[in-house]
Amino acid sequence: MQILSFDTATDVSTACITVDSHAVAESAVRGRSTSAQHVLEQIDELLGRCGLEPRELDLIVAGRGPGTFTGLRIGLATARGLGFALGVQVRGVSTLDALLAPDGVDVACIDARRGEVFAAGAGIEPCAIDPAALAARLAPGARVAGDGAIRYREALAGLDVPADDSPLHVPAARHHASLYETAGPPEPIYLRAPDADRSLAGKEGAAA
Repeated sequence: MQILSFDTATDVSTACITVDSHAVAESAVRGRSTSAQHVLEQIDELLGRCGLEPRELDLIVAGRGPGTFTGLRIGLATARGLGFALGVQVRGVSTLDALLAPDGVDVACIDARRGEVFAAGAGIEPCAIDPAALAARLAPGARVAGDGAIRYREALAGLDVPADDSPLHVPAARHHASLYETAGPPEPIYLRAPDADRSLAGKEGAAA
């Protein structure tokens, strides 16, 4: 099976071509709030590197978030558009599940901004939570990975946060492909209201 997988929910856009469960080409593009804009370039480059035509793909798997609203919407819209154009099934995998896939990661932790993280893992149902509150719920030495763990390293004192340059902090698209059998629909996971909705609600409340 030839799978295209990618994730644009964080500030690192990742993409991968997997053939018969083996990752044959991968890429990662960093850029706060801009990495998702390059996902089509990544896909084109990876397909060319593998010598594959888009219509040879059997499945597309996209990251469902949670993460940045704009990046997440770009990625899922891209996945749906490609799937429709190519006649290929599209599935979605939680970005938190992808971070939890490597051996040894206990809790996935994505920067949710506004002083919170999106987290899931050992004893933690997917949620948006204050980093200090997350640390209080975890056993000492628990390994926490993701860009939220990097940003709030001090608040997560007593936990095992890998070095900033560790690949464990990146939701590598190879993990999305490995989870395709349990993947869900390509629908976004927000875990809290998008900033635009909160702003609109605030304006409506002030006008009432």
